[in-house]
Amino acid sequence: MKKRITILKASITENRLLLEANEPISGLVPAEQILVDSKQYSFIYLMEDKEDYTYIDLPEQIWSFLKSAQEQKLPVWINFKDQQLELLHFHEELEYVISNIGGNSNYGKEMVTKVEAIF
Repeated sequence: MKKRITILKASITENRLLLEANEPISGLVPAEQILVDSKQYSFIYLMEDKEDYTYIDLPEQIWSFLKSAQEQKLPVWINFKDQQLELLHFHEELEYVISNIGGNSNYGKEMVTKVEAIF
């Protein structure tokens, strides 16, 4: 099973979206891709290290921050204690995923409804 780091909270500060992780992010490199977890109503930003991918879990609770950052074109950073890393190509990937979800029953009715309500 892939390692999964959950974003506990989000805030917009200093003209960027800051995502607070629940685990260390050292050694991770942005894979610049976003997936969808329609069972847990979450977006997944992929990170990688030397051996495997790590899923950065972006739960529904922070989607309004993602929407605001997207509208303002703010850079998106992940943070754990004193570690910070920019999530590259975040907006392009999120926009692509959202455009595929709208009206697409493959993601499940509830996921589509939740995404359409916010984005």
